[in-house]
Amino acid sequence: MFSKILIANRGEISCRITRTAHRLGVKTVAVYSDADAGAMHVQAADEGVHLGPAPSRESYLRADKIIAAALATGARAIHPGYGFLSENAGFSRACREAGLVFIGPSAEAITAMGSKSGAKTLMEKAGVPLIPGYHGDNQDEAFLLAEARKMGFPVLLKASAGGGGKGMRAVHEEKEFSEALHAAQREASNAFGDDRMLIEKLLVEPRHVEVQILADRHGNAVYVFDRDCSIQRRHQKVVEEAPAPGLSPELRRAMGEAAVRAAKAIDYEGAGTLEFLVDRDGHFYFMEMNTRLQVEHPVTELISGLDLVELQLRIANGEPLPFTQADLQPRGHAMEVRLYAEDPHKEFLPSTGTLQVFELPAPEGVRVDTGYRSGDAVSVYYDPMMAKVIAWGETRDIAAERLCNALRQARVAGVKHNARFLTQVLSHPAFREGEISTHFIAQHEGDLLPRQLERQASLLLLAGQVFLQDGASGPDATSPWRQLQGFRVGAPDVALVRVKLDDEVHEVRLTPGPQGYQYALASGTGRCTLRAVIKGDYLLERDGHSQVFSVERQGDHLHVFIEGEHIELVRTPRAPSNAQAGDERHYRAPMNGRIVSVNVQAGDSVQKGDTLLVMEAMKMEHRIRAHGEGVIAGIPVAAGDLVSEGQNLVDL
Repeated sequence: MFSKILIANRGEISCRITRTAHRLGVKTVAVYSDADAGAMHVQAADEGVHLGPAPSRESYLRADKIIAAALATGARAIHPGYGFLSENAGFSRACREAGLVFIGPSAEAITAMGSKSGAKTLMEKAGVPLIPGYHGDNQDEAFLLAEARKMGFPVLLKASAGGGGKGMRAVHEEKEFSEALHAAQREASNAFGDDRMLIEKLLVEPRHVEVQILADRHGNAVYVFDRDCSIQRRHQKVVEEAPAPGLSPELRRAMGEAAVRAAKAIDYEGAGTLEFLVDRDGHFYFMEMNTRLQVEHPVTELISGLDLVELQLRIANGEPLPFTQADLQPRGHAMEVRLYAEDPHKEFLPSTGTLQVFELPAPEGVRVDTGYRSGDAVSVYYDPMMAKVIAWGETRDIAAERLCNALRQARVAGVKHNARFLTQVLSHPAFREGEISTHFIAQHEGDLLPRQLERQASLLLLAGQVFLQDGASGPDATSPWRQLQGFRVGAPDVALVRVKLDDEVHEVRLTPGPQGYQYALASGTGRCTLRAVIKGDYLLERDGHSQVFSVERQGDHLHVFIEGEHIELVRTPRAPSNAQAGDERHYRAPMNGRIVSVNVQAGDSVQKGDTLLVMEAMKMEHRIRAHGEGVIAGIPVAAGDLVSEGQNLVDL
């Protein structure tokens, strides 16, 4: 076994590789950018080497610096993780030429399958079913549009060299084609340095099913079951599970055997994944091969009992697979969700900031893979995934319930995140019945992103009483001697507390009584009491109903954790003026990023939905669209500018 390896990655996957390496007695070298100098993955490794500035192109994508770091520290091999250089044939070849072992397939295998168009040509020759589409070399826009017309809209534009949802656009009508093509090309160029595109017919309500394979240099190859990755947003996976529910044994075997044939056809070595789309009639179509470890590999580990990273290391070290296909039998069911720093209520817009609280419990049957801790910053420069939470159970329902319970206990503050959205997905009746497809989120959006008007009242009453107590707890919490407001002899002691929730200020009126308060909100009146249960937990009783909230107070800021969600409420001394409230005539940057293009100029008339400008953040493009009709009064930014969250971009 290798004595030392360098991990050419960051965050969660670097920490995960280090854990297995250390278990095997292998030392690890971490690499890091300016933004990651104090990151968890650096502290977990035995050594760390600084690569450069925060942008990936100046750090984690610098193959020359990474190879130099491996040679300088005496590492014998490099593990690329996923993303960055993991599917870069040039990097694999450069490692070999430098006398280092690349823990993954050969440069030739990556080249064969790394290009989506080239891989489809190979699969076509091997007799694997393909989705109708164009994957040739002609990249002229008029030609690509003609090809799209041939197969009929809707179509899917995909970066030929890409993955992870980058450089991908669904085009439903011909009039959308040009804008979507240019956006996909820009995104592909930024993410992969290659803007070539392919086009596929967009299947209606397909399932995304993939097969894990392992192959050694001695001619042995096996498939380690299948995974369903259909629950997606922006073409990026949100929920993964293994084995894929509802497939016939014949279909599982056919896909597994096709995956093994594909691996052997290119002399594949290491861990890899064949991705397929499965239609409603049970037909499967090859999508692509990922010549690396997948983000969702833990679900396969939990049902197989294998450590895929350990097997990667052993295969790269020249060892044969220690089992055959007949030795592999799945056990139980596993599910994984990706905890993202994003706002599901704002079209999953990525969120950045410092993690004031980051606590992810791992009760029985649950595993948490992360590279973050409380106090760490979620940077604009990298993917917004903060953690993977994985659960195993004897049945699919048990795994889903364990995962839900773990997410409900999550305490994350400092960024917007999707924990509660994930619990809504996992507990949805359609999901529990296995009625899943790549359109699941769009189909059930109303259920997955419900309005919280009823819960809003409880949150306001919780905040109002906590702010009045000024730190008091126990049976005398409602005593006038423990309150912030004054009291008057012979007159009702009415306290008015203004609380900001979701950028809106609400008035909470509380009148003390013999048992708690009489309350008045814009939504109605009633009675409520608040009691401290244990440190940080409060029991709110409201009109005969009770609920426990986990609370952390920081001055006039109240952080509330409930069912995995974090809500911040702020005590506001006075109601905002019209100027403070703002309007929809000023468009501000939703986060730090870079302006990609400005689509309008001063004097232009715009309609609701028109794209005003495009900005790039966290490796994705985001369109700033007009909220209504207007005339452009000014644009204080230009293409290429770096902007900060809240900075003014456009005035109408």
